[in-house]
Amino acid sequence: MTSAYDQHLPRTPANFAPLSPLGFIERTAEVYPDRLAIVHGDLRQTWAQTYARCRQLASALARSGIGKNDTVAVMLPNTPPMVEAHFGVPMAGAVLNALNTRLDPEAIAFMLDHGEAKAVIVDPEFAGTMAKALALRQSQAPLLLIDVEDALYGPASQCLGERTYEEFLASGDPQFAWELPGDEWDAIALNYTSGTTGNPKGVVYHHRGAATNAISNVLEWDMPKHAVYLWTLPMFHCNGWCFPWTVAARAGVNVCLRRVEAQAIFDAIRNHGVTHYCGAPIVHGLLVNAPAAMKEGVPAGVKAMVAGAAPPASMIEGMEKMGFDLTHVYGLTEVYGPATVCAKHEAWNDLDIGERARLNARQGVRYHLQRDVQVLDPETMHPVPWDGETMGEIMFKGNIAMKGYLKNPKATEEAFAGGWFHSGDLAVQYPDGYIKIKDRSKDIIISGGENISSIEVEDVLYRHPDVLAAAVVAKPDAKWGETPCAFVELKAGAQTTADDIVQHCKKHLAGFKVPRAVVFGEIPKTATGKIQKFELRKQAGSATAINV
Repeated sequence: MTSAYDQHLPRTPANFAPLSPLGFIERTAEVYPDRLAIVHGDLRQTWAQTYARCRQLASALARSGIGKNDTVAVMLPNTPPMVEAHFGVPMAGAVLNALNTRLDPEAIAFMLDHGEAKAVIVDPEFAGTMAKALALRQSQAPLLLIDVEDALYGPASQCLGERTYEEFLASGDPQFAWELPGDEWDAIALNYTSGTTGNPKGVVYHHRGAATNAISNVLEWDMPKHAVYLWTLPMFHCNGWCFPWTVAARAGVNVCLRRVEAQAIFDAIRNHGVTHYCGAPIVHGLLVNAPAAMKEGVPAGVKAMVAGAAPPASMIEGMEKMGFDLTHVYGLTEVYGPATVCAKHEAWNDLDIGERARLNARQGVRYHLQRDVQVLDPETMHPVPWDGETMGEIMFKGNIAMKGYLKNPKATEEAFAGGWFHSGDLAVQYPDGYIKIKDRSKDIIISGGENISSIEVEDVLYRHPDVLAAAVVAKPDAKWGETPCAFVELKAGAQTTADDIVQHCKKHLAGFKVPRAVVFGEIPKTATGKIQKFELRKQAGSATAINV
């Protein structure tokens, strides 16, 4: 029998609209049309101007025959066209594929083919790479190629298309009558995983997830209206953790940054009154370890968000000395970037730095609009005891989870087995419900039958005053099967030896966990600052062993 609550109570346009982040820029342009939206070099662009340009982009794409579920790829740094693409492309009903600008032509060619891109927008800095990628494509389908011009970079080495970005926008209507998606489940973006083995997987985002994560960013950070956000985090990485849409929701300012350099970051903070920025640990470490003279005049109170690895005590202490407020978040490409936050408590302020670092190093609790995140036993799918010791796998459930992997039903089914998204990260859950990663399942080192967490060893390495960056992987060993191999990047001028590192680890770790090999040098990282452990595993086999 139909309930009275379902009778004569229809869902209509009057009482229901699909969730989409596109509504954020529309409202901000209406309410705050003259507020500053984008800063780039000498460019100052208001929200009214930005909204009009996004509509022009959508209109120009539509007039070029690009519509619903067509893929538009962009190879852009953190510049105004990248901000505009996050709105203009989905306003045309299309799906935005922001390409990792650090990838080689072969990887780019694969993504263009796999995503069936109909158009490509390219910055002059990456024209050469894109030209090689286009030549490697398997598909013969025509591509609309659009060249961006940027005075801050200079002329492109070559032009790929027949029109520049500004010429293309001029062909569009600034009053283009775009519409919200017919279904909030419609795709809004395509992001490829890093693909450490085999071809990368195409992660598909929906409008609902993009909107809910963007709003959650506001809530987790208590982000005020008109925040000034510095683009240190690449917008190609999980769509900048959804912050293009978050900044629009708050009528904030997008301060663009072509390159992540300490001087440029401190200058931007001083010159533009930056209030918020995000980045991997390497970015925050860059600032903490910058010369004191470079930090002069930087105002206190800047809010920083870190993800990718737990912030060590030295980073937290260094950020506090600068007067920065650090928030630790955790997530994956499949959950729109950050989907948990280490929500801080006032009582933590009274603790010593070591204890605060221990608490802040946890991955924390679910985002406001994420339905659930728990550590489950992957075999039984039951929650592990909240004892801070029993290991399980971090799993997510709710709005902030991808639609699935493009053209890969098997991987999608495996990822969502049992009604949860399986992260692949091994963790424990504490009595207060906070989660802490112990390792990626593939990064656990099994030595003589004993499990060694690479993260635990890395935490100890970061406590050494001369260590700038550290990573630990398994080194094959005839006797033990595997032993820890430490890769260490030292601070400028440091003279620390391998023996110094080993002796430091012995003070804090059980003997079998101490690295049996130490390799010094620059550690390979992704464009977002994540350490490429798969590259280190290749090197570990030839690393010289140490008698411990």
